[in-house]
Amino acid sequence: MLTLVTGATGQVGRGFVPRLLAQARPGEQVRVLVRDEARAVAHADRGAQIAVGDLRDTEAAAKALGGVDAVVNIAAAFKGGVPDEEAWAVNRDAALELGRAAVASGVRRFVQVSTNLVYGADRGRPLTEDDPTLPGGPMWTAYPQAKAEAERGLLALDGLDVRVGRLAFVYGEGDPHLAQSLRWTGGWAATKRFHLVHVADAAQGLLRLLHAPGADGRGYNIADDAPVAALELHQLLGVDVPAEAHTRTDPDPWHGLVSTDRIRRELGYRPLYPTVWAARDAGAL
Repeated sequence: MLTLVTGATGQVGRGFVPRLLAQARPGEQVRVLVRDEARAVAHADRGAQIAVGDLRDTEAAAKALGGVDAVVNIAAAFKGGVPDEEAWAVNRDAALELGRAAVASGVRRFVQVSTNLVYGADRGRPLTEDDPTLPGGPMWTAYPQAKAEAERGLLALDGLDVRVGRLAFVYGEGDPHLAQSLRWTGGWAATKRFHLVHVADAAQGLLRLLHAPGADGRGYNIADDAPVAALELHQLLGVDVPAEAHTRTDPDPWHGLVSTDRIRRELGYRPLYPTVWAARDAGAL
């Protein structure tokens, strides 16, 4: 079995690829598609094949798919300041083109990495995989909408076993996103909560999606066990909470909070770091 991984040099990919390689059985191989070969040296040293090219280059992507049995599409454009055109081009258009090329190449399985932001707002409870994807709410950008459309398009492809992993906010193992999140959580009510997932648990969840039989055509939420409040996040990072945060109200206290019941029941997922506090105590931030 040969698995192609995109987005291998991003934070999720850097956590996923070494674990995929570590769990490889005899005969299983890993190939990563990267734009800069120098950034993939650590993967190559662990035994990954390196394919150089941009995911948006259809010829490069098709070449990287040669002989591939499974794809894990982690590549994403979402960081602050990403133009909407790039968000659409990477998160939707390139993902769908990769899926179509995978079908043409005879790939059997496709894991699409998505976000819990695809659900949107105003559900009044933790979000489940059966909820419709209606991006919107306080995290409204082109990113979740593009991811939602990519999900729908990929799941509609004939001849491809597609499974979708919807990640909560990823942190850990040196990822700067937790500290960077203060740029927007600082404008929230102090009590507003949001769901996190440690990069090790994001990798664990995606590995389960990749290998599990009978998960085709299904989406799975991947998150930890306890959302963190904006107040707690500031305390964790040793930053004072803005005084006005204590007087703000939260218009949708359930926005971005998800149920992980499906992945726990069906795929045996259990977070290694059930809370951000557990990760801190383990020195895994």
